[in-house]
Amino acid sequence: MSQDWVARSLKSVWHPCTQMQHHETVPLIPVSHGRGVWLYDHDGKRYFDAISSWWVNLFGHANPRINAALKDQLDMLEHAMLAGFTHEPVIQLSEQLSDMTGNVLGHAFYASDGASAVEIALKMSFHAWRNGGQADKQEFVCLEGSYHGETIGALAVTDVALFKDAYGPLLRAARTVSSPDARNAREGETAQDVARRAAADVERLFEERAGKIAAIIIEPLVQCATGMAMHDPLYLKLVRELCDRHQVHMIVDEIAVGCGRTGTFFACEQAAIWPDFLCLSKGISGGYLPLSLVLTRDEVYQAFYSTDVRRGFLHSHSYTGNPLACRAALATLAIFREDDVLNRNRTRAERLSAALAPLASHERVKNFRQRGMIWAFDAVEPDAARASTFSRRFFASALDNELLLRPIGRTVYLMPPYVLSDDDIDGLAARTRTVFESVITA
Repeated sequence: MSQDWVARSLKSVWHPCTQMQHHETVPLIPVSHGRGVWLYDHDGKRYFDAISSWWVNLFGHANPRINAALKDQLDMLEHAMLAGFTHEPVIQLSEQLSDMTGNVLGHAFYASDGASAVEIALKMSFHAWRNGGQADKQEFVCLEGSYHGETIGALAVTDVALFKDAYGPLLRAARTVSSPDARNAREGETAQDVARRAAADVERLFEERAGKIAAIIIEPLVQCATGMAMHDPLYLKLVRELCDRHQVHMIVDEIAVGCGRTGTFFACEQAAIWPDFLCLSKGISGGYLPLSLVLTRDEVYQAFYSTDVRRGFLHSHSYTGNPLACRAALATLAIFREDDVLNRNRTRAERLSAALAPLASHERVKNFRQRGMIWAFDAVEPDAARASTFSRRFFASALDNELLLRPIGRTVYLMPPYVLSDDDIDGLAARTRTVFESVITA
């Protein structure tokens, strides 16, 4: 049965982020159902979802509390346009998220995916400056190795050549500044030293171009798609100060790192700062339905508030503020509150870090790192040919060991759901080590 589903999918479905020819040798898994941390195929084989299905699933597959909320919402309202109408789930979600920022970010604009949220933040920033009489502020700044999505605007502030180079002629060039990646530490330097050096690079650019720059966009604490590059919170604090000093908007892309992934609900909380725009997606709906949003300040909102329709923010998506997606998000936030998730995750993180200690000290591992519920390490693979195939070989071996893990190049990372039992933790660590040993020595 599984092979039939595979053949039909390969014939009709163009899969994302995939060179389809690779599926001639790399297995495609036809998922039948999910329960908790496990995904099951049609033959009954199971796979531990150690990357939360591309970082979206927070509380396990088929979570009964989120399921119940969605079933209830289905009998009331599946969708209504948000232009000229509103509804209870979108109001409650907007209010709760604003409260979680101390009402600093008091206005929520909705879309369906992370890249669209980034597009919204970029457009809002540019348009707010224009409405305020500073139309020259049209440039954007991103970090080396940054990734913010694959729509045209989001790709323009992305610095991963694999995704960006083919579309270069379509893109408006952004300014790129040094990454605060702690792996860039020189001899004797700390992660905070790297953060200060990277912030100094931002300062030099702002001093030269601030009158032309609309915003800088940052993945706070962890730059995920470039290989889980982690930096010290000091960097965010220093950039916030520079943005205030030079009148530049600060956009934080918390699409992957928000919703508790880094140990606090919002990653930027660890720097005790709030940005001008905060982008959320992925985990905000618990991994159930497409939902994204941008939270912003009242000053930005007021820049659009006018009798002149041309000064309004006329961006729209058909499914903006979808009630089902918002209801899933409300159920997700309720679980955070009722289950004391962030504190429980600290205990889970300590146990998993301890269980991964043998890998951290492995002679073929470097840069073992952890932030909240994200772990990563870089495989030492001296042979260039083997290094180029490491990710695919690791993925295939992981599947053989009932694990869903997809390295980014030679970076192996774990981003599991927040429902791990002690047995789950021990099994995940043991299986990850087994896979790594099999791939690195093969």
